[in-house]
Amino acid sequence: MPASPSALKSAFSDLGLGKRLVLVHASHALDADELLATLLETTRGFITPAFTPKALLPLDFHPSNYKADMRSAAESFQHSMPADDAFGPFPEIVRKHSRSKRSLHPALSFIGLHADMLIQSQTLQDAYAPIAALAEKDGVILLVGVDQRLNFSIHYGEKLAGRMQFIRWALTESGVVECPHFPGDSEGFNAISQSIKSFTLHIELDGLAIQVMPVKDLLRTVVNTIHEDPYSLLCGRPDCERCVAVRWG
Repeated sequence: MPASPSALKSAFSDLGLGKRLVLVHASHALDADELLATLLETTRGFITPAFTPKALLPLDFHPSNYKADMRSAAESFQHSMPADDAFGPFPEIVRKHSRSKRSLHPALSFIGLHADMLIQSQTLQDAYAPIAALAEKDGVILLVGVDQRLNFSIHYGEKLAGRMQFIRWALTESGVVECPHFPGDSEGFNAISQSIKSFTLHIELDGLAIQVMPVKDLLRTVVNTIHEDPYSLLCGRPDCERCVAVRWG
């Protein structure tokens, strides 16, 4: 049975979300409408990923050597493009809200309410800007029923630590654009769980784990972890091209 609005509100109050800016990653299992209503009542404002990998061209794409029809290889990004199904129904509920705002990155856009400054900070050259702005505002990350593999802010910590980033290309209505500083794989991110335990608040609600952590503390921990072990937080799959590339530099 989904959590009641009152139970969710009480949980968010216990986790100290009152009037803070929040980056939300939510499970498919949570009622998206109830989550939206509770966030509007209990937070200062929030953002959530509305990523659109359909707009990305193939990994081997480069404008100088790609001969195929690009419009058969990717879907042109538009402001109204739905977020990828992997992020569950919540981003779409937010996107359809009459007062929501969405950034314009063709692959890594964020969407939110009462968080215009965070949304507007993102550029094609700096996909992580909303996370940096959230950290400056002493914001927090809220994970509802998902683990650290969905915690996109860890990717920004990787960048701050100097870890290799990637270049992808995306299709937009005005043509193909370069997306620099693209993140790597996240399958190894649960390895950070023990290191962030001291500043992560955690409760269970109707079988869903809910975690809250300050962005600043998470970023500092990720940077320190990678500086101590350059291979930390990478996945162990031998066929993961991105993690192999990081290991071999």
